[in-house]
Amino acid sequence: MAGPDPATEAFLAHRNLLFTVAYQMLGSAADAEDVLQETWLRWTGVDLADVRDRRAYLVRITTRQALMRLRTLGRRKESYVGPWLPEPLLTAPDVAEDVELADSVSMAMLLVLETLTPAERAVFVLREVFDLAYDEIAEAVGKSPAAVRQIAHRARSHVAARRPRGAVSPAAARDALAAFQHAVETGDLRQLLDLLAPDVVFLGDGGGIVQAVLQPIVGASEVASVLTAGVGNFAAGSLRAAHVNGYPALILRLGGEVDTVVAVRLDEGLITGLYAVRNPEKLSRLEEETTLRR
Repeated sequence: MAGPDPATEAFLAHRNLLFTVAYQMLGSAADAEDVLQETWLRWTGVDLADVRDRRAYLVRITTRQALMRLRTLGRRKESYVGPWLPEPLLTAPDVAEDVELADSVSMAMLLVLETLTPAERAVFVLREVFDLAYDEIAEAVGKSPAAVRQIAHRARSHVAARRPRGAVSPAAARDALAAFQHAVETGDLRQLLDLLAPDVVFLGDGGGIVQAVLQPIVGASEVASVLTAGVGNFAAGSLRAAHVNGYPALILRLGGEVDTVVAVRLDEGLITGLYAVRNPEKLSRLEEETTLRR
């Protein structure tokens, strides 16, 4: 039985990489999959005899398609109801062991990337996460290598000022999440306040489809009050720990269905960010295997 043709073989060999590039640029698995479909359609029309580096060529197509999709998403987000959060993805435990990869796909980092321009985001992802050469990135984004270097410097500085302070070990993240889970399940306000940073921010994303906070909640006391008010839901449902976007997170099920995914941001041992995704359109992939890989 004949194996796949060379074009199909190359695409499948790099599919996980292409998905991760698109997801990090878009923060949406559904849109990343659409980008991969467009990439495949364009790839099948390429004469492989003219392609020196198939991986680089595929990354170039994916990046260009993601850039076009990113501009469309920007317009869509302008009319989004309440805070917009990235689509959560289950990730294998070994992703957490790769601190650099886990950090790059974390909910906190994806929100930082949202503050970049489309070109800055593409350049940052390709350079800082995947370590592509400036010449390769220049071809992917349609700019000169000199311009790409300037964009990379600007994006790096922008992200450095906003990214989580210091890497958190997988063990420390698991311990913090276990303590947080116990506190919210029992409604232990004192324990919650011990875990939350004074300037902690809580964001909820219902997408206008289900109930969620429409404005960021800021401050330990305010966030703790919101969480303790939801103890009834935690008690009525099933709350379990899972690896989401490279870090431990909590998944709440009500009636057997995924209701909420809660991801956390940790800085210097305290929770500085809580991200609750409730939009059902962003929870449909949670039962699928991860495709987040280098």
